[in-house]
Amino acid sequence: MFVPGLFEGQVVLVTGGGSGIGLATAKELRELGARVVICGRNEAKLVTATEELCGLAGPEEGVFAAPCDIREPEQVSRLIDQVLERFGTIDVLVNNAGGQFPAPAEVMSPRGWEAVVRNNLNGTFYMTREVATRAMIPQKRGRVVMVTATVVRGFPGMAHTGAARAGVENLTMSLAVEWARHGIRLNCVAPGNNIRSSGTAQYGEGPLELARKATPLKRLGNVNEVARVIVFLASDRNDFITGSICRVDGGQALWGDIWPIDEEPDGAV
Repeated sequence: MFVPGLFEGQVVLVTGGGSGIGLATAKELRELGARVVICGRNEAKLVTATEELCGLAGPEEGVFAAPCDIREPEQVSRLIDQVLERFGTIDVLVNNAGGQFPAPAEVMSPRGWEAVVRNNLNGTFYMTREVATRAMIPQKRGRVVMVTATVVRGFPGMAHTGAARAGVENLTMSLAVEWARHGIRLNCVAPGNNIRSSGTAQYGEGPLELARKATPLKRLGNVNEVARVIVFLASDRNDFITGSICRVDGGQALWGDIWPIDEEPDGAV
């Protein structure tokens, strides 16, 4: 299915592309012939990621990286200016940027709640709207993949990101209907907390081991397994799936605990 040149001639923007799932996805897309744009807030990560991407097969001058805080609409608009000036179009958007911290809801501060919602929900909307209105709607085609989290049973211990990610999933379903007439397909990929990545690594091995035990397949997933699902949904091989939520969690949401609330972090943010 992932034949060489599958994304030849296409421009793909991956937010949060400097590490983890975002970088793994950008690599897959680059190897399949896409011109790849990555953005993020950590410039050092972007530099390292760009070097890795430039070392892969793909079109010459086919990698571009720029810092961007998706929470700021002006920065999002400026990034799209740069991409369109450089490449002339955007065919695929992978909304991977996000972040959160563990905290029991009863001690979560208003500022902490707002920070996570701005990052995961508001920023995703700003980026999606900008890309759609300036590139995809005018050209009557496009693919958008949101990277969320497995929140179908709630997200105890991280209520802020659970609420934000659920908002992104509903946004995806709403836009899938609104923008179908423009030839745009929108879907979500929802990794479990049992994916070994730079995001889950910050919580240590304890929560990962608990997540593994709560997974029917009895192992952790990896970023490449998530990236392959994103790439399929972003490709022309997918033309009749839109508005869907695809969990990549080894069956965890069907059976085990989503988050080990008995292992609460000390303190609050």
